[in-house]
Amino acid sequence: METRELRYFVAVAEELHFGRAAERLGMAQPPLSRAISLLERRLGATLLERTSRAVVLTEAGSVLLREARAALDAVAAAEQRTRRAALAASGQAGVVLATKAGASNELLAKLLDAYAAEPDSVAVDLLLCGIGEQEHMLRDGRADVALLHLPFDSTAGFDTEELVAERQVLVLPAGHPLTAREQVRTAEAAGVAGLPLARWPRRDGTYPDGPGPEVRDQAQLYQLIALGRACCVVPESVRSQLREDVTTVPVLDAPPVTTVIAWPPHSRSRAVAGLVRVATRLTSGPAPRAIGAA
Repeated sequence: METRELRYFVAVAEELHFGRAAERLGMAQPPLSRAISLLERRLGATLLERTSRAVVLTEAGSVLLREARAALDAVAAAEQRTRRAALAASGQAGVVLATKAGASNELLAKLLDAYAAEPDSVAVDLLLCGIGEQEHMLRDGRADVALLHLPFDSTAGFDTEELVAERQVLVLPAGHPLTAREQVRTAEAAGVAGLPLARWPRRDGTYPDGPGPEVRDQAQLYQLIALGRACCVVPESVRSQLREDVTTVPVLDAPPVTTVIAWPPHSRSRAVAGLVRVATRLTSGPAPRAIGAA
């Protein structure tokens, strides 16, 4: 299969409409339909059930969609990393660090300052991401290294070093009755609190089911909480960034959030190695293994 065919199929599978997919790809619909039919004949499998009213993925189509996304991501990552390697060899590239906006602010500031003081440091380009985006940026090659947060982000396929673990807190409107408590349990977050938990989008842009409002960024989230429309559970380090009209209570049984620094296992970047070394030194972690070592 060619990457062109995979892109065509992913567009149709995501849009479930040949017209919209063709518009997204910037091509006419008939050649797109022919390309998908040719792909089905070559694979010997029906990928899409077509009717006059709808296009539906078959089981085989769902498998190919998953695999095609992974393959296209891998191709994009290879292109990105090859270009960055060429720039690094010519002395024109720094290191790209991806991190979730508003997360680990104190650690991030200390890391950037400490790394800048290293004699062999290079420029650090910072990518401030939305929820879960930093993992994807690391996978597709837009970032060289990232700060990820367990258990929310996946570290599968990356080399990592744990930096810091912290408890979680419930964010409530200032003056809420629960703020008089020293701590609460997870079940009380949306129960006794009487406020629904806000819902963040999944990676595909859809929202999980639930009574809480859909949110897209932290400013929107904290305004809804201040107005008494929602609550949320976040890492304790977020406290320093909160508005005066919201407050927090520790959540006794919430799993700790562990911040890790992650990088591709095949990385040979001295800049990434230096950044990892400084990060682990700052957090008093064990000496990191050599990047690029077996």
